[in-house]
Amino acid sequence: MSDAGTIAWLRLHLAEGLGPVRTRRLLEMFGNATAACEASPAELRRVEGIGEKLSLSIAASLARTHERAERELELARSEGVAIICRDDARYPSLLAALPDGPVVLYVRGSLDDARDKYAAAIVGSRGCTAYGLEQGARFGKALAQAGLTIVSGGAAGIDSAAHRGALDVEGRTVAVMGCGLCHVYPPQNRELFERVAKHGAIVSEFSMETPPREDNFPKRNRIISGLSLGVVVIEAGRGSGSLITAKIAAEDHGREVMAIPGRVDSPSSAGTLDLLKEGGAHLVTEPGDVIGILELPARHLDAGKHADRYVANTSTGDAAEDDIVTTSLFTQRENKPPAKAAPQVPNAQQREPALPISEGQRAILASLAERDSATLEELSRSTNLPVATLRSELTMLEITRRVKREGNRISRAT
Repeated sequence: MSDAGTIAWLRLHLAEGLGPVRTRRLLEMFGNATAACEASPAELRRVEGIGEKLSLSIAASLARTHERAERELELARSEGVAIICRDDARYPSLLAALPDGPVVLYVRGSLDDARDKYAAAIVGSRGCTAYGLEQGARFGKALAQAGLTIVSGGAAGIDSAAHRGALDVEGRTVAVMGCGLCHVYPPQNRELFERVAKHGAIVSEFSMETPPREDNFPKRNRIISGLSLGVVVIEAGRGSGSLITAKIAAEDHGREVMAIPGRVDSPSSAGTLDLLKEGGAHLVTEPGDVIGILELPARHLDAGKHADRYVANTSTGDAAEDDIVTTSLFTQRENKPPAKAAPQVPNAQQREPALPISEGQRAILASLAERDSATLEELSRSTNLPVATLRSELTMLEITRRVKREGNRISRAT
């Protein structure tokens, strides 16, 4: 996009009295950002929701924003930040489908819509417990390994744990800020944000020098929801901002909402438990649960072509249709070239899942080969794997149908 085009979009973004919804209506009326910026008060009054008084105010504000927009573009470039407008091919398709998607996005790092439209948001309390941190990292790591982009808010606590979990397996992650990208907030996450920008993106809709303010964060939360197929809430108290994200996801965006149960006597989990009891959230205890819940909305993104790209037919010819799917869309979708139908095999024991197997997973399978089943503690002793590592590796083995759980016991899949 030319500088003139970007500046026109920035003028709309910076003008008082507009916002994403009115800006979208202006674009529908006038065709492009430049024409919308040059509209007279009389022309503006033709737009739904803009009366005489507001039309005068918007026209005056647009007239004042040209110089500020030029400075904003220069500042973004000096900070290594890209400005992505709504008509840019790089603009995320999930956000573009929303009526209140940001007019522009400020991006440090890179967006990759082909990958990032398969995303899960992980949110929760800043003041979380050790359990919350463990689950945030565990889910972030396993879902990133399965091919999902992890979206969160870059805050202390659950957000940071989820970002780090994804980065630990070199997965993609996107941090959505509640301030302009000239600021680092929270400041202790500077090193984390540098890593996120290398393996994904730092994103904001706020102008470069906007400081972190309390009223910014509900706006930030709608972008977290909008960039994802579903939101996983981990350890949220009743006043947690992550509940706002869940509410927006369910009521405004039609996204899936999931929650991980915590201690019933802990204030840190009160909001999460409310979601499960009264808010219609899916209860999830394993990353594989999230994979299953998001499979259908993910497939809708590729309607008409996902069968060829993601489904390996390993049925024997008389198996049920549901047995055809051997791995998740997310574990298959990054294979290059796209997966073709696998040849038929004599029985299910000869199926070969698509993902490579790690040394930890090999140790687990070797241990299970010596017994009918085992508990988590028994596997930890026999493999010498820490429990946190063991859980993550078991999740990947479940996703690829190599192991199964029955109650608290784990066995090889047959």
